[in-house]
Amino acid sequence: MDFLGSQKDTIFIGQAVEVPGTAMSNTLSDVPKKKLLEIPVAEEMQMGMTLGLAMDGNIPISIFPRWNFLLYGMNQLINHIDKYNIMTGKEKNIKAIIRTGVGSQRPLHPQHQHIGDFTESIKKMCTTIDVIKLNKPDDIFPAYEKAFTRIDGRNTIIVEFGDYYNEK
Repeated sequence: MDFLGSQKDTIFIGQAVEVPGTAMSNTLSDVPKKKLLEIPVAEEMQMGMTLGLAMDGNIPISIFPRWNFLLYGMNQLINHIDKYNIMTGKEKNIKAIIRTGVGSQRPLHPQHQHIGDFTESIKKMCTTIDVIKLNKPDDIFPAYEKAFTRIDGRNTIIVEFGDYYNEK
């Protein structure tokens, strides 16, 4: 996140980006505060804002700590962000990075509404969004670097695993 935070056009958006609240919050501690946009629990609004920020020339890193929360933003993700570069004829491609995760189950199981992994289903629904799962610590930087530097008109969802924060 430090790499992305040091880039000119990036902005981080989501819940618990300016204030602590999730394991992902801890990864933003060295990102400049002016790049953190805290919003209320309103996932569809967040995804819509992600699109608007990207249309304005920013590269939003939109953080949904769990897939289960990202489900609420699917309309904006599937019907708008995924189709934007196709609908505009690539005249003005947008770039967005969606950061999500499979909720941790250890040491405390948060129940099933917090541990969903919808990676394969979302891959099947998207035509211009790559979905990358981070299975090893060595995968992290290359995935985010690729998402940031890509020039192919594709957006990226990066899937983390909450249990790996303490285990890998």
